[in-house]
Amino acid sequence: MRTTFPTSISAAEVTAAAQDYTERGWTVAETANGLCLITDAEISGIEVRGELAADVRRFLEANDLAGPVIVIPGVERREIHLVTAVAKAEMAIEGLKAAGAVVYTDGAGIPLPPTQLSAGSASWSIAPAEARWVPPVVALGAAVRSASTRRRARLTLAC
Repeated sequence: MRTTFPTSISAAEVTAAAQDYTERGWTVAETANGLCLITDAEISGIEVRGELAADVRRFLEANDLAGPVIVIPGVERREIHLVTAVAKAEMAIEGLKAAGAVVYTDGAGIPLPPTQLSAGSASWSIAPAEARWVPPVVALGAAVRSASTRRRARLTLAC
């Protein structure tokens, strides 16, 4: 179920969302356009794009590993998966970067719904309240590896 906010967001909605996020233990900054998650040792984000994003999502859902996912509007599908345990996962992070994923950690900001962006509003594809957990980054690493392997197999079979 997709949770989205209207294009005109009231101050009360931003305040309520910020309170919900801070109650989850997240560091949140208010910006001119909405809210920004400040990544730290407890919560980070992995952005995947295009067909890889769809394949990663299918893997995570099939294996009951999906956590909160932010959709960034635009021409190309962009999803930011919130994750934990990045401090202990250097190899997973390197693998994610090698596969083309963007890793947000160490104070990097991630737009949180209801933030307004140039192409529309950031929205939850899987809201934190709908997710059973925030998965460790190694779960995303496994999903990206699986999706990349399946893509290469499809390309090989097509030749």
